[in-house]
Amino acid sequence: MRSLTTVLSLLCSLYTLSTSAQTACNGHPELCTRQYSNITSIGTHDSAFVGLLPQDNQDVSVPDQLDAGIRFLQAQTHKDFLGTLSLCHTSCLEKDAGPLSSYLSTVKTWLDANPNEVVTILLVNGDNVNISMFDDAYTFSGLKTYAYTPPTSSLALSAWPTLQEMISAGTRLVAFLDTGAAPSVPYILDEFTYFFETPYDTTDPTFPECTINRPPGLTTADGRMYIVNHFLDLDLDGIDIPDDVADNTTNAATGVGSIGAQADVCIGLYGRAPWGVLVDYFDQGDVFTAQNALNGLS
Repeated sequence: MRSLTTVLSLLCSLYTLSTSAQTACNGHPELCTRQYSNITSIGTHDSAFVGLLPQDNQDVSVPDQLDAGIRFLQAQTHKDFLGTLSLCHTSCLEKDAGPLSSYLSTVKTWLDANPNEVVTILLVNGDNVNISMFDDAYTFSGLKTYAYTPPTSSLALSAWPTLQEMISAGTRLVAFLDTGAAPSVPYILDEFTYFFETPYDTTDPTFPECTINRPPGLTTADGRMYIVNHFLDLDLDGIDIPDDVADNTTNAATGVGSIGAQADVCIGLYGRAPWGVLVDYFDQGDVFTAQNALNGLS
């Protein structure tokens, strides 16, 4: 009997070890023990604007973006003519992708079905509306139930939890807002407390720089994660539109003007890889090869 118990115990231990070894966080077992602040994610710039018009930035829906491996979504918000907080490009007259709450509900549904994934959403508060409108949208969608709230108002890079810790705690959504965050809604984090960004609306296809562009006046990269704006625009009489023709080159893993090449510039300046790299039309090029390389994965 004791022998049988020993064998069963050994088999259970082996099963547990095997299951643990096979568990993947954001697609890779190696990322489970990595801190949130020490992972590079490709992000979809203006993720909600899907189509082939000049004001569009992606050609794959948000659920399909997530299914493909995107774990960092960026979008801009404005109030529509009814006063509803919506996903709008520059203004709701130019492009209206629907209410923010609907967008967030889509992400909630996806997280429900994918329990080992951590997703980050960065929203632009285009009309500088009160934080309560964002809280209402997160609450109505149900996505708030997944939101991570830091234990303090600002976390050091070394203080972030690992992906596995976030998954185990059920806090698999990290919400950032570029302006208007407030202590009254502690799970919606002020972007520029935690990040700096490189210049955007770049029209130079070589992406030669990785300087600090925002927040204004910041002179050091210390203590912040950073986001690289790696999407190429065309300047048409002062109006910037996505340079879709160049997507395969811009979104390549290596080569002149590639994600890898600009990341190398950044690493040379700051001694560490970017936390996020925002791209247009992520399904063009080879963005996940670049992401894996920046994470030290094969």
